[in-house]
Amino acid sequence: MAKNARKLRNQDINPCIDESDASQKCLDSCNYDKNMCTAYFQRYKNCRKYWHNVMLHRRREGVTPDMPTATERQEILSGLGGKPY
Repeated sequence: MAKNARKLRNQDINPCIDESDASQKCLDSCNYDKNMCTAYFQRYKNCRKYWHNVMLHRRREGVTPDMPTATERQEILSGLGGKPY
């Protein structure tokens, strides 16, 4: 697997792997008709937007790493009562 592909599949780096996989699975099952998968695409975009805002906030506050680890993200999401996107 290429270095970039491994990076995208790393839970600590990419918080939206589940949404990405769901989008890809939808495309596969719908014969790549993008109109059938718009809800999945929107959920992925909302996920990326949410975690990007978290990353910017942490960067402004001086918290490292900028992106919370997978375990920290689970704690954040459970504190919110689930995924806000």
